[in-house]
Amino acid sequence: MDQTAVQNEITAAHNVIARLRAEVSRAIIGQQPIVDRLIVALLIRGHVLVEGLPGLAKTLLVKTLAATIDASFKRIQFTPDLLPADITGTLIFDPGARTFNARFGPIFANLVLADEINRAPAKVQSALLEAMQERQVTIGDSSYKLPDPFLVIATQNPIEHEGTYALPEAQVDRFVMKLKVDYPSADEELKMLGLYLDPTAEQVAVRRVLTLDEIHNVATLAAHVHVDEKIGRYVVQLVTATRRPLDFRLPSLVPHISFGASPRATLALAHVAKAHAFIQGRAYVVPEDVKAVAHDVLRHRLVLSYEAAAEQMTPDRIIDQILGAVPVP
Repeated sequence: MDQTAVQNEITAAHNVIARLRAEVSRAIIGQQPIVDRLIVALLIRGHVLVEGLPGLAKTLLVKTLAATIDASFKRIQFTPDLLPADITGTLIFDPGARTFNARFGPIFANLVLADEINRAPAKVQSALLEAMQERQVTIGDSSYKLPDPFLVIATQNPIEHEGTYALPEAQVDRFVMKLKVDYPSADEELKMLGLYLDPTAEQVAVRRVLTLDEIHNVATLAAHVHVDEKIGRYVVQLVTATRRPLDFRLPSLVPHISFGASPRATLALAHVAKAHAFIQGRAYVVPEDVKAVAHDVLRHRLVLSYEAAAEQMTPDRIIDQILGAVPVP
């Protein structure tokens, strides 16, 4: 597709994104960067891990986004006694026909909220991993395709450890981004009080503003955003720096990184940067797009050493150093 034509279509499609943003903002005060990242994930059909302290509206944010699109939505509350069949479904015996029929679980939805995902045991995470990676689930001897689009948005609390399980590295790597929800500003919190404490104000109820067809069309258009060869090389160098920091004159990072990001991270960074450029209204990726999303794409893919923990070196600080060392095209 001609890039001029793509640019014209992206400019026109910007109204669709603006409409979605505006509707979500009716119920969610602030958190615009997080909202934009979730829209990016929707465009590229990428799963997202959302981490934040209790009371920061993580669940409300996902439910609000789901309410604005004409797609099926299910919420799964993860608990230690959850079973794989509670997510994927099970076989039910029909005595009349003397056959077993599949009864689908809540995973069969376009948008799935996996609330407090780290509270479920390994068997449940394994079942969820198949759904996230293969976009299908196995019930009995048969496999069933999940709807399109299919998107898992998982939440977890970073301070609670009792009754939680560490997510397997293979599963964490399937999340295209890990978003950190922070406290709102004082002005945003004041506006929140005005919105939710006014007894005369009507309860905020968002409307569906996007159909599935519009989502498919916009996602197809976003896939045509151009990535120049220099930008592609920049993306590869950023990920390579997490594996071989000495090649980029970062000897201080060697004892802090046990394992760097995988090639899946390279693909994720490129796809997320393309979608980020799209929602900014551009038909091409610039280095600022890559920088803007690098922390969200890479922070959960770095395995740090005990020495890094002892020195309070975080993935975000490491990514800051890498962004500062890798030459920008």
